Amino acid sequence: MEILFLLMLFLSKTSEKYEIRFTKEAVKDIRKLNDRETGKLQDILVKQAAQNPRSGKRLVGDLKGFFSICLSYRDRIVYSIDDDKCIIYMHRARTHYGD
Repeated sequence: MEILFLLMLFLSKTSEKYEIRFTKEAVKDIRKLNDRETGKLQDILVKQAAQNPRSGKRLVGDLKGFFSICLSYRDRIVYSIDDDKCIIYMHRARTHYGD
């Protein structure tokens, strides 16, 4: 719980272009990450997604309109973008295609 709070606090202060918000599913996923994965997630969100939201892979099919960035060999960050409000909605952090 503390790691998630610190991650959200850090992101809210450092994201210059886009605000990042987490769904309930994303919060559950983040709580399951180890310290190394949490640090990597923070780096990806701050240095990549918040600065250039379309840097992730554009998804197709049922996930059309979503983007994905690799977190580990098995896990992906899945998010959507609201350009009008400059918000990134993070939906998942522990998924892989087909799961």
